Amino acid sequence: MKATETISEHTPACDTDPAFEFIRSEQINSLNVVVQEFRHRKTGAQHVHIAADNPENVFLVALRTVPQDSTGVAHILEHTALCGSEKYPVRDPFFMMIRRSLNTFMNAFTSSDWTAYPFASQNRKDYYNLLDVYLDAVFFSRLDELDFAQEGHRVEFAEATDPESPLVFKGVVFNEMKGAMSSVPSTLWHTMCEHLYPTTTYHYNSGGDPEAIPDLTYQQLKAFYETHYHPSNATFITYGDIPAAELQARFERQALGRFEKLEQQISVADEQRLPAPIRVSDSYACSEEGGTESKTHILLGWLLGKATDLKGSLEAHLLCSVLLENSASPLQKLLETTKLGQSPSPICGLDDSQREMCFICGIEGSESEHADALEQQVMDVIREVAENGLPYSQLAASLHQLELSQREIGGDGYPYGLQLILNALTSATHRGDVIAQLNLDPVLAEMQEAIKDPAYIKRLCRELLLENGHRVRLTMTPDTRLAARREQAEADRLEQIKQRLSDDERRQVIERAEALSARQQQQDDASILPKVGLEDIPAEMNYVEVTAKQQAPKLLTSYGAGTNGLVYEQIIVPLPELSEKKIDLLPIYASCLTELGIGKQDYLATQQRQSAVCGGINAYASVRSAPDNPQNLQGYLVVSAKGLARNQAALAELLQETLEQVHFDELDRIQDIVAQASARREMGVVGNGHSLAMAAASGCLSPAAELSHRWSGLAGIRTLKLLDRTIKDNNQLEKLSSQLGKIHRRMLRGSRQWLLVGEDERLSDYQASINSLAEGPADKTFQPFTRPERCHPTQQMWFINTSVNFCARAYATVPMAHPDAAALNVLGTFLRNGYLHRAIREQGGAYGGGGAQDNHTASFRFFSYRDPRLEETLQDFSNSLDWLHSSDHSDAQLEEAILGVIGSMDKPGSPAGEAKHTFHLELFGYNRELRQQHRNRVLAVTVADLQRVAARYLINENISTAIVSSQEKAPVAERLGMDQIYL
Repeated sequence: MKATETISEHTPACDTDPAFEFIRSEQINSLNVVVQEFRHRKTGAQHVHIAADNPENVFLVALRTVPQDSTGVAHILEHTALCGSEKYPVRDPFFMMIRRSLNTFMNAFTSSDWTAYPFASQNRKDYYNLLDVYLDAVFFSRLDELDFAQEGHRVEFAEATDPESPLVFKGVVFNEMKGAMSSVPSTLWHTMCEHLYPTTTYHYNSGGDPEAIPDLTYQQLKAFYETHYHPSNATFITYGDIPAAELQARFERQALGRFEKLEQQISVADEQRLPAPIRVSDSYACSEEGGTESKTHILLGWLLGKATDLKGSLEAHLLCSVLLENSASPLQKLLETTKLGQSPSPICGLDDSQREMCFICGIEGSESEHADALEQQVMDVIREVAENGLPYSQLAASLHQLELSQREIGGDGYPYGLQLILNALTSATHRGDVIAQLNLDPVLAEMQEAIKDPAYIKRLCRELLLENGHRVRLTMTPDTRLAARREQAEADRLEQIKQRLSDDERRQVIERAEALSARQQQQDDASILPKVGLEDIPAEMNYVEVTAKQQAPKLLTSYGAGTNGLVYEQIIVPLPELSEKKIDLLPIYASCLTELGIGKQDYLATQQRQSAVCGGINAYASVRSAPDNPQNLQGYLVVSAKGLARNQAALAELLQETLEQVHFDELDRIQDIVAQASARREMGVVGNGHSLAMAAASGCLSPAAELSHRWSGLAGIRTLKLLDRTIKDNNQLEKLSSQLGKIHRRMLRGSRQWLLVGEDERLSDYQASINSLAEGPADKTFQPFTRPERCHPTQQMWFINTSVNFCARAYATVPMAHPDAAALNVLGTFLRNGYLHRAIREQGGAYGGGGAQDNHTASFRFFSYRDPRLEETLQDFSNSLDWLHSSDHSDAQLEEAILGVIGSMDKPGSPAGEAKHTFHLELFGYNRELRQQHRNRVLAVTVADLQRVAARYLINENISTAIVSSQEKAPVAERLGMDQIYL
């Protein structure tokens, strides 16, 4: 087929490098981009370019990786490929480039059927530097066997040079996956996939099962690389304002021109359908105190159609939305209110990231004997929808949510361009229509008409779920001895390996450990890598100016921003003075505020109204210390929402009614909210262990740090769990309702203000709408929130269900306005680059580790993530300071650290996100002048400054330590004199 035959008459052709052929292009108005598709003539490599007027350019190259076992070959290869290449034969070019770059994103991902290498940068020179390194790393990797041993797995003697000591498994991915599979949601997902996909690659754990990872050989890794890491198996997706032809010329010159077409086509086959639904029972490791009562998970999973079928995919999303979108959705209502379990499962929903989609629902906090009853209840709900349908308003609200997600310009987490790329990646991986996957508007318009037919949703429910025999019921029960059995099995396996080792093989184990240690210690010539320097940093930070600020009739701050037809609104209220008990209840109060009924409507009607008007309403307590005094705290309640421009007036009205008319008399609903919050927070501990450990370590060093630990940290989770148990008693539930009402009445006494973010040309209409809302005056007796000063160290070990550790150490320091804050910010990056990364990750085997200054809590925190060690890591924290003071440090090391800090500070967000971020910083006194002053100080930091602030603040008397681990580590806590706390 000639390229010109596929070009739309409404979209012009574009410049193309001669090595590529142009396939087609299409303007997507809802995203304000032009998507262009090309094919490399010689190898068949696909290039999709999303042309946008955005200087934050994004690159991603993805390889189809289809493992046929759970050894983690694709995951380990992702790590090892980044450890040196033909052009850049240094040991660690990936992490070295992080330090030599102004990137806004840099990482690598392993999914179930693809491996991707993405980065983003606003600096054109930096972008091309990273492109050069990434292309060489992917297509010309060295794959050194010692890197495989470091990143994947190896055996060493516990005492590296003593062949009589026990053997142990080591390796970054091995320890990472030990941590990942300690997470109950991860275990649930992988077990469900094992049975839902019995014959395809999704049957296996692509990240690697810790029991199977040691089976992978170096030769198997290389063979996988040769077939999978080839341009014929690759998709390049780019985003931004660099022309496609300019990028293609570099692809060809730096990589593709050296390859011929690979005749082998790597793909995922269709799954063989089950002849009838199956029921599976399994167990997960549970080492928590309190026994196994009410800790069973019961799930139902269905295999659906292909993710590359856009209409089928959106119909599946619609059905999932109407069943699970909110508490008024029929299936979600059942899962939240059934007496058979505590709350909905953390993995409920539709997954469309694999070749064939799956839909999962279920509960946690149950018992295995309830499995039949839950399955019956779920199928009854599905049967009811299939027979009687749902109101048109509910279907319209769900489509409204899809339109919101299509129109919103993100970028506050991942770069916006990367979000679009990842949205297209599943289709590209399975050779689908990438452009159609990004342009939802035509199918959404078609579905807007389809939902007017009452039979439409009935048919979807019947075909996708009710009559779909490819269904798995999974019952996962807790096993308190499973972790110990696994540890014993691993020890037995290692002992058997040791017994089989000859004297020569024992010597080889020791020699390899020594060779790896020497390799980790070697100083590579970083000058062979490209870099940007301080001269490439803009002198001024990016700043979002306020468009308008009025004092009356309401205090209203407005920002004009490119929001693509969306509007963002917030009501901000100062926190009142509260008792200690009520302070602990603030997170639950904020959750209830947007989850209960308002006015004469109950919570079900309110949820439906929210879905029809906005993308949900969120409320949270925001506290931050003053920029010049960490002991001086301010706090606000923020009620926030977003919606389409056409719904702005209704959105503003809903926000105000939520704040003024919420009622706390729905006791059963409050009980459900607490139960769900408790379960959700506890399920997230393993994935967020390092942050929780840092919050615990710094929790006694300032009022802001204390509240972070009490609200979103381990102390907050413990409070939630206790509250959940307590309010099983109806008297206690009524008391909680009364306390929440008292908090709310105090909250309403404060003077409120509004934040508005939208497109410039619409702001005046939006402002008029908000100003028209009636609002009473503030109570002059209002007493603002205050907190007592706090600054003393703590020593804690928190016990959770995990097979790895999370270590943290904190020191009280200074806030942003202090001249030393800049040096402390640079110090964290300097210690990570120069010492901690090598000691904790490469040598210690943890997935990650480092140090960072937190200006808002005025604390410096060391941390490690998914760490096999404890005391040794704490010693590494101390050793990094010895290294700082005893070694000579180059200007290049300092420059790299400063680049890292500035890159983090200058990282862009979404248009709306940047406006909101600026408003809230200035609300707490972090104005433009202060932030620019701090940025200038960062650029002026010297090595002597780093040594000075470390000697002043990071001293033994100030050490505060927190470790998150399993209860088997209690002897270590006793030896270190730490408080032992069970979550």
